[in-house]
Parts: sequence; structure tokens; C-alpha cells
Amino acid sequence: MPVQVETLSLLNAVQALALAIMLWVGTHGDGGRGLLAIRLRAGALGLEAAGYALLAMQAFIPPAGLLMGGNALNLLAQMMVVVSIRLLVGKPLRLVAAGAIALIGWGGVAWLGIVHPDYRLRVLWGSVAIIGNVLLNIDALRGGCRDSGTRARCVLLWVYLLALALVLWRNGALWLGVNPPDQIATPSPVNVFYILLSGMQPLFASIGFLLLYNEILRRELHDLARVDPLTGVANRRAIGEASDRMLDEARAWRGSVGVLLVDADYFKEVNDRFGHDGGDKVLQSLVGCIQRILRADDIVGRVGGEEFLVLSPGVDAVGVAVLAERIRATVANSALRIDDQDVHLTVSIGTAVAGPGHWDMTALRRRADAALYAAKRAGRNRVMAAVQDDDPLPATTQPA
Repeated sequence: MPVQVETLSLLNAVQALALAIMLWVGTHGDGGRGLLAIRLRAGALGLEAAGYALLAMQAFIPPAGLLMGGNALNLLAQMMVVVSIRLLVGKPLRLVAAGAIALIGWGGVAWLGIVHPDYRLRVLWGSVAIIGNVLLNIDALRGGCRDSGTRARCVLLWVYLLALALVLWRNGALWLGVNPPDQIATPSPVNVFYILLSGMQPLFASIGFLLLYNEILRRELHDLARVDPLTGVANRRAIGEASDRMLDEARAWRGSVGVLLVDADYFKEVNDRFGHDGGDKVLQSLVGCIQRILRADDIVGRVGGEEFLVLSPGVDAVGVAVLAERIRATVANSALRIDDQDVHLTVSIGTAVAGPGHWDMTALRRRADAALYAAKRAGRNRVMAAVQDDDPLPATTQPA
């Protein structure tokens, strides 16, 4: 029994509508860009379902209404898909470009369908609009197959490459085939095959979209678990992972890593004077001072209440002492205004250097910590360097 275009269209409409409902109902959150992207994708599926429903009910709809309405729904859905994907992966939305493609595509289809009817040219014009939207999606997803950390992006990229191939095949069949159909609703192998595959494409694209959403969500959770919520720098876990990575690289290349422990002086007095909210602002200001001094490869992390660990790859004992002194001087010469009062903060810093024979981060931290406490005992607001035998010696000093 031959397959009817109307039957396939009705099945596609039911499938797209079911996917739209599942996406909308099955996801929830706090309204971030990921959830908004899911909502846009669900809305696009709803419009696609409406477009397939129109084609399924073509016997009850005037040809002009089917042509104008069906293409309007399809092009609007494609525009929403472009925006949703680009929103999800954090790329510029290209809303103006997607809207222009939809408007120009719909106008050309209307002209070639009503004013100057030509089915093959109309399909070609509409296909150019589809290709434009697909290329916007591919642009947002490109590079996904080279990044081993984002397989879902690669899957979705292949879905749109196959969609591009389907559009090209349809136009080739219409222009080069024998007895091509003269309307989308005309029963023919070309139309049946095209509607069948184009109806499956939203399913595959939605699966890829959900996989990408899940992948991005897991990555964000991974990052959040490694960020100190108050200061925005690496937390103890993240700085531990970074130190292991730096030490491995330095050992492989016979390099070195500078280790600095930075501790705010008399911080309890800040909390007593301004409360914990004021103390939090002071810590945030301290982090800002440290970050202004660091190079791109340096990392700072919070390892205690007011204690921070700085890792600086490729520096020797002299270099780490210079870096520590710059941090100390910058903090000492900076002021933060809280409750109409200036707060002056100083820091004490202990340093150590990882190099040949000294690759144990626990031992390095212990040496830097001993140097830090020596700086505290010596009067604070100064830098002390740990020597190889763990006896801290002053690198630079500054009167408290």
C-alpha cells in the first residue's frame, strides 16, 4: 500500500508536538540561558508540529493558505532553533540574520507560489533559506568534533550536516530527476522520502540538543564545584588540581613553580569593626589586588578564611620573591572604602619554589606555611622565603 504524504505529515506533527511537550514539561531551573534555550527549542518544535498538521489537513485548507502558513511556521521555527542553539553554546545570537533569512525566504516563497508560480524555483528559494539557517547552526557548533570534551556538540553538528545534505538531495532530485513532483503534497518517492527524513530530523536534533544541554550543565556544575563563591577564585579543590598539573608539567620540562601563601594581617579586627559583610568586601578587594599583579599563567586560590595560595610557573627563588613583594606593596598601598571609612590592609607572604628534588606539593605548602608564620612573628606586612632545609629566611621586609 503506498505511503501518503498526509499520513507521514500527521505522524511528524504528533512526534514534534510530543517532543515539544516533553522538553517544556521535563526541564526546569532558575531561568538561566540553558533553560531559555530549551524553551525556545520546545517552541520551535510546536511550530513545526503546526506546520506538519497543516500539510496533513491540506484537503481542508486553501492552497494559498497552506503555502503561506506552512512556510511561515517552518521558517519561524528555524529562526528559533538558530537562536536557541547559539544561546545554549554562548555564541552571539545572530537574531537579525536569522530574522532576515526567515522574512526574505517567506517573501520569495510567496512570490514564487502565488504571484509567479514555479514549484522548483520556490523549493530552491526556500532551500536557500534553510541552508542559511543550517549554516548559522553549523557555525555555532563548529569545532565540536575536535574538542574531546564535548561529544554532544559533535553529534548535533552531524545532524545539521545531514540536514544540509537532505536539502541538497531534494533540489537535485527536483531539477535533475525524471517526472519530478509539482507540489509538496503530490504523492511521489521524492516527497515521501523528503517528508519522512525531514520529520525524523527534529527528533535527532532534539536528542542532540538535550545531550548538549546536559553536557553544558555538567560542565557548569564541575566549574562551580571548583570556584570559591565569595571571591570567585579557585577553591581548595581546584587549586590542588592546578598544583598537581603545574608540577607535572614543570617536572617534565625541568622547570620550576613558585608557591606563595598570602595571609591578611589582623583580619579579625576588620571583621570586628565592620562585621562579616565588610570583611567579605575586604577579601574581595584583596583578591582584586592580587589578580592585578599576576600573569596569565599564574593561578590564585582561596585555601582558608583569609589565606590564599598563588602558583606561578616558570619562576625561580628571585622571581617568586619579586612577585611576592609586588603583591605585598600593592595591597599595602591600596585602600577600600567601607561605611564611609578607609580600610588599609596588609598581608604577610611566605614563599617556596618547586624544582629538582622538591616536587611534593604537601612539602612545598609546609615550607611556605613556615615562612608565612615567620613573617607574622617578624612583625607582619613582609615577605619571607623558605630555604631548602625548611628554615625560613627573609626575602624582603617592610615595617608593619
